Formats: sequence, C-alpha cells, structure tokens
Amino acid sequence: MSHRFESLVVRHTHRVPAPSGPAGDGSVVARQFDAALLSVGFKLSSRAFACLAGLSEGTVVDVAVRILRTVREMAGDHVRHNAYFIDFPANVPDTADFWRECVADALADDRTRASTLAQLDTGVVDLRTLPSYGRYRHTYADLLARHDELIAAAGDRVTVLHLGEPLEDEVTSLYLALAGSTTPLGEEVLDDLRDLAGHCVDGPQPESVPVRENRAVINQVRLAAGAVLLLDTVTDVLRLACAVSGGDVSLQQPTRLRTLPRPVRRALLAGLDTLVAADPAKAADVHAHREMFKRLGERLHPHEYPQWPHAAGVFAVARGERTARSLDSRVEELLGRGDVTGAAAVLRSAPGRLLRALDRLLRSASSPEESDAVLAAVEEALPQVSGRVLLSVREHLHNRPRETGGQRLFVNRLGRGHVTGDTRRPVPGPARERLIAVLDAELRRRVGVADHLLIDPDVLDVALPLSGRASTGGLGVLPRGSVSAVEGELLRFFVYWKETAVSTDFDLSALLLDADYETVSWLSYTDLRGVGGRHSGDIISAPEGASEFIDLRLDTVRATCIVPQVNIYDGEDFDEVEESFFGFMLREGRQKGRPFEPRTVRMKSELRGPGRVALPLAFLRGADGRWRAKWLHLYLPGTPSQNRVEGNRLTVAALLRAIVEREQLTVGHLTELMTGDATTVDVWDGKKVPAGPVTFVGLERPDGLHPDSRVVTPGNLRDLIPA
Repeated sequence: MSHRFESLVVRHTHRVPAPSGPAGDGSVVARQFDAALLSVGFKLSSRAFACLAGLSEGTVVDVAVRILRTVREMAGDHVRHNAYFIDFPANVPDTADFWRECVADALADDRTRASTLAQLDTGVVDLRTLPSYGRYRHTYADLLARHDELIAAAGDRVTVLHLGEPLEDEVTSLYLALAGSTTPLGEEVLDDLRDLAGHCVDGPQPESVPVRENRAVINQVRLAAGAVLLLDTVTDVLRLACAVSGGDVSLQQPTRLRTLPRPVRRALLAGLDTLVAADPAKAADVHAHREMFKRLGERLHPHEYPQWPHAAGVFAVARGERTARSLDSRVEELLGRGDVTGAAAVLRSAPGRLLRALDRLLRSASSPEESDAVLAAVEEALPQVSGRVLLSVREHLHNRPRETGGQRLFVNRLGRGHVTGDTRRPVPGPARERLIAVLDAELRRRVGVADHLLIDPDVLDVALPLSGRASTGGLGVLPRGSVSAVEGELLRFFVYWKETAVSTDFDLSALLLDADYETVSWLSYTDLRGVGGRHSGDIISAPEGASEFIDLRLDTVRATCIVPQVNIYDGEDFDEVEESFFGFMLREGRQKGRPFEPRTVRMKSELRGPGRVALPLAFLRGADGRWRAKWLHLYLPGTPSQNRVEGNRLTVAALLRAIVEREQLTVGHLTELMTGDATTVDVWDGKKVPAGPVTFVGLERPDGLHPDSRVVTPGNLRDLIPA
C-alpha cells in the first residue's frame, strides 16, 4: 500500500501502523529512531518501541525514514526557515536606521542610483525597489552557524506516537471515521477523505454519511469506480457535479461546471430521476440553487434521455416551467399572515429546519399559546434532529442576549467572518430556559453515561467543532473558540510560504490591544522593535520559500491581547501559493537555538482560505495575569494588494471582541452530560493510568491505557458529537 496512506494515518491519529517484516533485534536502531523523533518533538510509546525493537534493523530503518519525514512535515520542519536578519532575535536594527541603510546601499549601486534619486525627489521611496531590502543576504547554512544549539527544557513539546493496527486496518478505520463524521471537515481533510475513499471503495462503508460535503467527495470517487451513488436529495447531485468539475462542494462559492462525459451524465440523471420518482417533493429543493441547476441542466442534456422524465422535471422547475412549491415558501407565507402556529406545524416535517427557524418563530409569536405551540413542535422533533444541530441551537440560546443590542458574529464555511449589530427582539426568558433544559436532556440521552471517565482538565475549554471551517489541518490545532493555556517566557510566531508562479509577499504582523480592544501598538516590517518585541525582517518574494518570525517576551508585553496576523501585501492568494503555514513556538529565555526549532512548536496550521488577511488565533491575558490562546481560524477580505496591520485594526478588534465575548459550547459541557451518579471521574495528572478500560478525554492520549478504552483527543473530537 502507498506510503501516503501510512502518512495519513500518522497525521490524523498519531499512530504508527504496525509494521510487517522479519523478526530480529532492532532495539539499537529503534532507540536511534526515538532520539531522532525527540529532536522534532515526538516520541514512541512503549508498545510502539517494543514492536519495532523486535523487528530486523532494515525494517526499522525503513519505518523510521518514512515516519520521520511525516512528523517533520507535521511540525513544519520539512523546509528551511531562514530569517532576513541573521542574528534574529538579536541585533534587529531600528526600523528607520535599517531603511536608511537600504537607501544608502541603493545609492552606492550603479544599477539603482538613478531610480533611487528620482524617488527621493518625490519624497516617497518604494522599499521593494531597493536591492538590499526584502531578499536574503545569507544562506541557511550561514544562519545555522550563527546560532547556538537549542538547550532542552522540560516544557518542550513531546507528542507520543502510539502503536496502531496493520496499515490496511488503520486506513479502513480512518476512512470510516472521516466519512461518517458528524461535523464538516476542512479542505485539507476532505482531500484526504477523497484519497481514502478511492482506496476503500470496495471495502466496508459507514452506516451513514451525514455531512453532505463528505458525501459529495465520496460520490465523486464512487462515480469514477462505477459504484452505487449515495444520494438523498437533488442537491447531492448538484454537489457531485461541482466535485467532478473541481469546484466547491459546499456550494458557497460559484463553480464553473465542466462539460461532462456521457457516462457521468447518465449516472447523474439516473440518480435525479430515482430520487424524484420516489418523492416528488424533493424537486422543491431546486429553488435554493436555481441558477446552478439551470447550468447543470445545460451540461446534462436531459432531453436526450426520455427514459428519465423525473430528472427532466427537476430542470423544468429550475427554469420556472413547472411548479414545485418549497417548504420555505409555505413557511414564509404563513409567517407573513402572522400564523406562527401554522408555520411550526409545516416545519414539523423538516425537524432540522424547524430547529434552525426556532429563534424567529419565538420572536414572531404574539401570544403564550403560539409560543407553547412552537415549543411543543420542537420537543416532538428533537429525537429526529442531528446532534450537531442540537448543540448549535444550545450554544445559540446560551449566547442569545436577553435584551436587544450587542453584536452578532457571522462566520461562513470558508472561515470568512464579519460582525454586525444585533437588532433582534429578545427570546422570551421562560421559553429560552425551557428549551435549554430539553436540549440538554436529549443530548444526555444520546451521549450516554460513561462508567469511568478519565479527563485531562486542559481539554475542558476546547470548543466543539459545530460549524463550517471550525479548524484547519496541522499540529496542535484546536477548533475556533477554544481556549488553551500558554506557558513560557518567549512567544514566537512564524509564517512560511512558497509561491507557485508569481512573486508573492506575505507579511507577518502582531496587533496589540488593551482590555477595551483599543490599539496599543503593533509589530510588523514597519516597526521591527515595537513594544519590546522583535521582527525577523521583511521578505518580499519566495520562489524558494521564505519565513518571517516575531518574538515577544510575555512578561514585558503591555497589552491584554496579542493578535498575530498574516497579510498578503502582493502576489498569490493563500489558496494559490504552493505551500503556506503559520504557527507559534514557546521557549524559555535560556534555550537559545535557531529561529525555528521544531520541538518548541506548539501549533502549526495550514493557511488555506479566502481573503487576503489570515487571523489564526489570539493570545489573551486573563485577570490572573496568565496568558491563554483563543483560536480564531478567520480570514478577512482585505484589499487586492498592500494589506498592512495598520489598515485592518478596527475590523480585527471588532471580530476579536465578538469571539472573545461569545461563550462556546465546550468539551467540558459534554463531559458533564456524560457523568451520572454511578460514573467514576478521575482527573488525568500525567502519571499513572487506571488498570481497566476508561473513556479518556484529553489533549494527548496517555501511554499504557487499557486497549478497550475509548479515547477522544482533538484528532477525533468529532466522535464526541452525537449522531
């Protein structure tokens, strides 16, 4: 089987698939492998080490080479992280002095003297035209030679790699877990699901594929393999057409549908025909994406296939030639007449939509009788609604202001966010409290009561991944809204990018805000030594890859919020560059080392999203003086070029305030629901694990857990979300 699948298993599960090979004494090589892993912040579990030690040296070497390559990429250590200022964080010059030096170098250069003088005459000099600005003046080897070796510290990250099952079993388990996920997957994970689905097309399949984007990716693979398609609505067919065309299966962005081969056209039309023949009401779903269905009809040529008349009828609805009244139109008509009870009755046939319309129905109710009718319909519908929707509504009600006013935060499935004023009338208090109680009761029924819970307290403030692009691919990444502790003297951000075809300039910056979200200062290429921090220097193109760093001493920062951001000043988007990622390191002052040290990396996430400004996370100082990370995973539109931290301060502050002041539904809430009178609850202290099976919920799986234990970590946090 391809080594790519082995890498997928390691990245998603932190398990090393049990290798096969001749027996032998591989203990020496296994120890060397473990030491090499430790240098990049990883370590073998006792079972994984014992398994490798019992194999031949050649087998262990082969495994070590492959796994090391994977974990180095996980930590961002697979590329060379050079810094513009070779001694960074030492000897970073004053910004104005550095710019004057660059101008002086340009005037001393015969090739640039005339153009620089001309710019000086105008009073404005473009730094990018100066030959010594923004381009490395030393090699990566030169940089390494200038830095002392990193001193090991107890706080360095150690991620344990556990022993898994044979590779084929691990691949199947991973496919079933991703395909059956109850929450949406990020773009990177969807790509992994596509590869896994192709390999597992003839093997076991999940009982259901509840997330429609996942279903579209799986259907794309099944279509190519000639397997039966998994279709439930006509929109599933449209999503599949977008997948085949290389477009957006979430339907958030327009897709230019390609000309489809005849076998594909037949499969899509047959699927549509079967769906509508079994339930004609499904044709009403066309209205939500009417224009896209028109385009799809132009590609499928339904008039050439008279054997599928119901499929042709779908496109007649899209063109307005046939009536198929949608559920939404019936509800709107009833609400327009003030008939809230009637609208709730109609929505009983679509429990998920009823829950999503709940807030509006309660606000529209003009009498206690109407409110009671809505609540009764909701209580009847709860068992038929997905767990993700139940949790989303529970979180919404918890944050619903009791009075008109405040701010509303909107984040779409691509991670683009904006804030607007909340002008809605409040939800009546008694109805709100009643709904919260019945939602928790239904969720408690679904999650079940655990016999023995082993809980890592550090995971309790991790937000549940309930909507959209709540997270990204990477190492140590948590869902949007999560809070995690930050321990260390030095906080160092980094960004790496490599352009594909066009000269591209990413700028790493950090905005510092006070307790009222007002700007204190910032660190960027325009202020290299602000607020006691250090910027590694501006790199303006990355044909071979480039890195920028920001270094801050947390005990000297005079701000309440630190918001790192990546601005695209010029060139390719985050989705267009060959590679780009962001992360942060924590280290002690005495550790020294290179600008990038993989075992001090606490988080590394891919930068793939819309817009020209990325906001991965923020750092907040609490009333106790301790720093915590708040995960954002947001993208701002920005401007086509010349994005700078100075230009988006107000937007960033408004978004940060909205996320910080919103209370997320967390892992802690679900573990409370899993706790009953007979439940044994232990707090994981990092020492001895219980002898019997447990349900462990934490940031990192402990070594030595009973094999029958249920383990939930950020890598499979979706497993906590009930179906």
